[in-house]
Amino acid sequence: MTVVDPARPDGTQISLEPKGHPAAARFTDALIADGIPFCMLGVEDVQAEYERLVALGETFTQPPTEMGPVIIAVLDDTCGNLLQLAQFIR
Repeated sequence: MTVVDPARPDGTQISLEPKGHPAAARFTDALIADGIPFCMLGVEDVQAEYERLVALGETFTQPPTEMGPVIIAVLDDTCGNLLQLAQFIR
């Protein structure tokens, strides 16, 4: 499945692969157990995206947190993955 922002259909696309392979479930379960995000998505403003997504009902496992040169937030994609939003501090 390929996902794209409906407001920007020519923008970045994300391809989501099914977890049909037996190793995929074990791998993602181990990442979840250790709290490791499956992928990182760069954003301009983590706090703004956090507030927007929370207002839409999204569940975060970590609110925006400054960690050295980045601010990150981690959310549960409801499909068994943790996703990290990251903003590089300039």
